[in-house]
Amino acid sequence: MSGTGVAPPFHVTGPDGPWDKVADGVAGHGHAVVYATWGEWLTAALSDAGLRPLLGRDWQRYRRTADAAIRYRFVTSRMVVKYTAAAALRTEPAALDLSYRIGGRPYIRGLDQIEVSLSHTEDLIAVGVSRTGRIGVDAEPADRRMSFELLHDRVCTPAEAAGLARLPADRRAAEMLRLWTLKEAYTKALGQGLRLDFNEFGFGLDSGELIAPDGRPAARGEWSFGTHHVLGRYLLSVACHDAGLDPAADTAVHTMLDEGFLSVVEEVLAEG
Repeated sequence: MSGTGVAPPFHVTGPDGPWDKVADGVAGHGHAVVYATWGEWLTAALSDAGLRPLLGRDWQRYRRTADAAIRYRFVTSRMVVKYTAAAALRTEPAALDLSYRIGGRPYIRGLDQIEVSLSHTEDLIAVGVSRTGRIGVDAEPADRRMSFELLHDRVCTPAEAAGLARLPADRRAAEMLRLWTLKEAYTKALGQGLRLDFNEFGFGLDSGELIAPDGRPAARGEWSFGTHHVLGRYLLSVACHDAGLDPAADTAVHTMLDEGFLSVVEEVLAEG
């Protein structure tokens, strides 16, 4: 299920990583995607004497969350984001100031070298970081069932719906879920979330490429997509945009920032 140009995600079971894979992925592919379960990180979160400075501005939100399960999921997801971004930037997690754009998209305040995306479902946490453009990740339980009859007009383009209708029922349900996660990942990368109607853009059932509602190609190679089964029970999709930046450029936090990074991405997206 992996897509061309998208690096396979890898499992990080705690603060020990392996984080060298993030740095290698960003250097080689321009991006990296990790996944974990919040249970794997919980012991480290509860025993970390430096948790408060690590969480930074999220500390008060963590302390105010009354529901224990929500609180633990929150703290572990923020730890995974910070450790992943720190590995890409070759710095310490507590040195990063994690903040959020309108709509909840995380970003590292003051550091334009990387883009960050976060997804979580049930006990899974997935984080993507990119040096070359926007990135979006989305995960769903692999056994989630979506009704083609009830949802195809809202979730699918006419070309997608026609292709799905020709499939056997079991494969149709699996393809519906794959398309859903790809669309979630893509709209997260764009910063639109669910504000962009899913029937306004689609993906080739065989090619996995971005397509217009009528089935024509809708990109010029600047987007890469991939879907992976992880932990035997989740579907994880990734959308990566290539703004033409050098993935091998130095992303260390102490080097000069890419002041034009976001403007370049926005200009290319607008042209598309």
